[in-house]
Amino acid sequence: MTPRAILLAAAIAALAAAAPAAAAGTSSQAIEAFETRVKDYLALRDKAVRALPHLTKQSTPDEVVRHQRALAGRIKEARAGAKAGEFFTPEIQALVKRTMTEVLSGHDGKSVRDSILDENPDLDTLALHQQYPTSVPLSTMPPQVLAALPKLPKGLEYRFLGTRLVLLDTDADIVLDYTGAVFQA
Repeated sequence: MTPRAILLAAAIAALAAAAPAAAAGTSSQAIEAFETRVKDYLALRDKAVRALPHLTKQSTPDEVVRHQRALAGRIKEARAGAKAGEFFTPEIQALVKRTMTEVLSGHDGKSVRDSILDENPDLDTLALHQQYPTSVPLSTMPPQVLAALPKLPKGLEYRFLGTRLVLLDTDADIVLDYTGAVFQA
């Protein structure tokens, strides 16, 4: 291979490596900031968990629910000043919207939209720290969407409530943040 060909191949490889971030239009700083906020939240949650009595394998369902609600209460107290958009900043919301547009305009877009919205009504009101609605099944998360979003640690999940993306703490069963509509129903 000639030096010119090697240089051209290296340039193409560099552009290809940068393409996903550039195509998404989301800076690595925005994603790193999201991941930092998640780590900070996990430290807060771990502190709240340590302040509660431990559950055992013999804990009853009622004890588990009481523990979950106590954890949610401690988190809500510790995050009293929290506002929507602290995790899902405008840059992260833009990433979600672009991803949803790409996924839903693909060849299986209609079936993906239908699977997200199946038994998943939009709620009129949504608030931070509210319990995930028990009347709403956990929505399907398309793998194409998950692949484009920052990875989450155990205990946190992305879910849809209607056309909004929610960051859910599954241990406390509460909404930590949510977006506006990220796609049209």
